Amino acid sequence: MKKRIPWSGLLAVGAFVALGGLLVKNLYAGPANLVRPSELKAAQREVPTVAGGDDRSPLAPRGFVSGNGIVEPADRETKVAGATAGRVAAIRVSEGETVEQGTVLVELESEPEKAALSAAEADVAVAQETLSRTARGLRTEDVEALAGEAGAARARARMSAEILARTEQLADGGSISPADLDRARRQAEVDASSFHAAEARRQAGQNGSRREDVLIARAQLRAAIAHREQARAALERLTVRAPLSGTVLQIKYRNGEYYNPASANAATADPLVVMGETRAFRVRVDVDERDVAKVKLGAPCYVALSAYPGRRFGGKVVEIGRRMGRKNVRTDDPVERLDVKILEVLLLLDDPGGLVPGIRVTAFVESSS
Repeated sequence: MKKRIPWSGLLAVGAFVALGGLLVKNLYAGPANLVRPSELKAAQREVPTVAGGDDRSPLAPRGFVSGNGIVEPADRETKVAGATAGRVAAIRVSEGETVEQGTVLVELESEPEKAALSAAEADVAVAQETLSRTARGLRTEDVEALAGEAGAARARARMSAEILARTEQLADGGSISPADLDRARRQAEVDASSFHAAEARRQAGQNGSRREDVLIARAQLRAAIAHREQARAALERLTVRAPLSGTVLQIKYRNGEYYNPASANAATADPLVVMGETRAFRVRVDVDERDVAKVKLGAPCYVALSAYPGRRFGGKVVEIGRRMGRKNVRTDDPVERLDVKILEVLLLLDDPGGLVPGIRVTAFVESSS
């Protein structure tokens, strides 16, 4: 009878074989920390540095406080919006152009408003003439014409009265029918009424216009002028003018596009034009809350940016914020903290030649402590 090998013995044999194989492999591979020639050659390879390719903020020199900033006009950019919606009819400026305050920037379509203004101006002219005629009264020729009309009406009334009297006499004798008598009586009444009306007009012409008529004519003129000014204001709302003297930095719309400042996303809607004062630049810097006590008004500073390696743009601190807030400028550094509190500090640059609004910089402010 054969003797069986227990399972524990088999496991021990298998473990011994595996351990022996591992030892043999390590002996052929050599020491674990041995560097292969191919790895050494790859480690010694030099990688060329690209100028301006590193967006990480450099460390501040001793005695300085650093922060990320953005260049903006000396006065904040002005986002010029229209007062009403409409289709862009004409853009009267171009980007980079310097304009004075009140210069027409954009015109929206306004044909109906122009027609309404023309009609309102015509109404004003009519109201002015009406008031002038009412206040002056009728001319001498007009008064004489009214007197002539009254005289003619008096003559017709007399003649109709005489005809009525003869007709009544003939009717008593039976020579005239009752229908002819009624016709003569109605004619006499009509001519008498016409005479009274003509006489009243003649009397009014001689006495001149009443005070009430003059007041009514003046009120009508004021109403016409108000309508004209309303039409003019509606037309002016379709013309967008420069609110200040400065440079046109960006035009957001093109001819034919529809502009609506009251859209659902009005809070983030694009303005028609962006303007700014570019004769001087300043930098808005985010200073970490740990360094706010080190920054003082008038402190010297400089800014640097990757676009101008080795160049420093000098300046000074002209304004320090009064309230902490969130970051305004974000870099491309993946380890940048976004939840820190910052204080806005404004730097005025001495010579910003070559800088443009919106470019990111790193600012260094001389520390006060």
